[in-house]
Amino acid sequence: MDTPLWEPSRERVERAQMTRFRQIVESRWDVSVSSYQDLHRFSIDHPDDFWLMMWEFGGIVGDRGSTVVRDLDKMPGARFFPDARLNFAENLLARRDGEAAIVFWGEDRVRRTMSHAELYESVSRCAQALRAAGISPGDRVAGYLPNLPETIVATLAAASIGAVWSAASPDFGPQGVIDRFSQIEPKVLVAADGYFYGGKAHDCLSRLPAIVAAVPTVERVVVVPYVRQAPALDAVPRAVSWPAFLSAHAAGEIPFARLPFDHPLYILFSSGTTGRPKCIVHGAGGTLIQHLKEHQLHCDIRPGDRAFYYTTCGWMMWNWLVTALSSGATLLLYDGSPFHPDGNVLFDFAKAAGATLFGTSARFLAAVEKAGLAPIRTHSLATVRTITSTGSPLSPESFDFVYRDIKHDVHLASISGGTDIVGCFVLGNPTGPVWRGEIQARGLGMRVEVYDAQGRSVREQKGELVCTMPFPSMPVGFWNDPQESKYHAAYFERFPGVWHHGDYAEITPHAGVVIHGRSDAVLNPGGVRIGTSEIYRQVEQVDAVVECLAVGQQWQGDERIVLFVRLRNGATLDESLSRTIADQVRRNLSPRHVPAKIIQVADLPRTKSNKLVELAVRDVIHGRAVKNRESLANPESLELFRELPELRN
Repeated sequence: MDTPLWEPSRERVERAQMTRFRQIVESRWDVSVSSYQDLHRFSIDHPDDFWLMMWEFGGIVGDRGSTVVRDLDKMPGARFFPDARLNFAENLLARRDGEAAIVFWGEDRVRRTMSHAELYESVSRCAQALRAAGISPGDRVAGYLPNLPETIVATLAAASIGAVWSAASPDFGPQGVIDRFSQIEPKVLVAADGYFYGGKAHDCLSRLPAIVAAVPTVERVVVVPYVRQAPALDAVPRAVSWPAFLSAHAAGEIPFARLPFDHPLYILFSSGTTGRPKCIVHGAGGTLIQHLKEHQLHCDIRPGDRAFYYTTCGWMMWNWLVTALSSGATLLLYDGSPFHPDGNVLFDFAKAAGATLFGTSARFLAAVEKAGLAPIRTHSLATVRTITSTGSPLSPESFDFVYRDIKHDVHLASISGGTDIVGCFVLGNPTGPVWRGEIQARGLGMRVEVYDAQGRSVREQKGELVCTMPFPSMPVGFWNDPQESKYHAAYFERFPGVWHHGDYAEITPHAGVVIHGRSDAVLNPGGVRIGTSEIYRQVEQVDAVVECLAVGQQWQGDERIVLFVRLRNGATLDESLSRTIADQVRRNLSPRHVPAKIIQVADLPRTKSNKLVELAVRDVIHGRAVKNRESLANPESLELFRELPELRN
């Protein structure tokens, strides 16, 4: 199909921040950047000018220094704004008025709003309490919390001091928390007494003694009452309630610590499905300027907008969302199940809260469609200008669903990047057309290419997604990796001097991008590389299939494709349905794509951020140990794949 699904109106293009930015670039540097591709080319050919412009356009508060980037030819090794001094929290707390900074829904149990003034005052009190608890720049503050306003407050309070924030969502069991926090040795642990999910209250308080015992550096535990009004803390060592922690401190001016651009802000964790999670350290300045670019230019977020992303605070999209405060936006926080009481709840929230950006995952959109919902008929989403999707590739059919059954006139931006860069490599362009099944653009300032097996840049051909030039939100490094050996091995081993991201991708004739799945999950029957998302797209069009997962099984000196399917309630994988699935794949892809085995299972393993885990299933069917079950939301599902008789012949 060579007709776009959506094109922005002329008025929308003229009002876009991307357009204003482009006009400033043209005026200031006397260049012609009349199209997005022109602007992208300028941003990678003149990165010092581009990132200087982004600092100014984003209104970053701080001392910029005289140098934009040093050692640009070193990857890793380049340093952006090496002389700058800034504070991340100071940039997010510029507003101090009575308008809403945070609107919070905790399923159907809790509704709260916090103004910008109230947010500033709460951060002030929390920062004083953290200082009184001995926190200073570089110390770690850990959160074991739902997506609450208090989570934002604690994060910004830590950042105002120059402490490093790290979080795990409360659906992690004790070992998953210990695996993460024991590596980074926090001084303070902020935890909730529990959380709501699926209409039920789940306890966290009883887990805290074991966590504190295994992380002996924790000197103070601060417990946020959420599922109880006054949780009993007697069994938790060194514990104090959140209200008591703040009670001794009156709100006042926050003495923001202005620190170097690369001063650590966050420690994020890899999924940990192949071993102990890697501790990825992100700097304050790189995180801030990357998010400002993505929010203001690629998502067109403006002061007064209302930004929503369905996420837990253990996924990098939470960190991404928080930074929208620096663009003057209101944060819309939802905590709990996206299907309680039914699949309409997030659209209920978007309508009630006046969301302008609605952020979700490809799996959520596919599940809403499978449930037969059509929000366009049940919800007025007049305020929503942008829908973003990430977590896994968004299928062409889901593009159709959004424009048919959610909203006709909306900017649909499929985005992809990750925890590794706390941002995006490829994402939306609000001034350009949306093509079915394609991510619109490579990010400004990001020299993203696709390499073949020989390391040659290719277009309209599948290969490895790489970035061949440094960018500000590259990790500062990994925690406890003084020689940077883990850091180099993670991204620079395959193509020296080039960031190898691990996505199997393709650049389209429209200069868009298609992600075909993770490189390490690519199937290889008969030596032909096949992205798993190609198969998922076809199989999930079969009405009886809710979702599926494909892996390669070593078989008779080759590899064969094994497809596991989760079916609708009451459906059974009989010969007829197996034939329907195989025919769908053969007809729309090729005979090579047809699974050698199709097996029905009751559940599929996924991470806490709802990503399917092909590698864990591959390990199980080959009799290998799964190294970190705690990283999974449903580790018990792995037993469904162990010693299956269907895989013995």
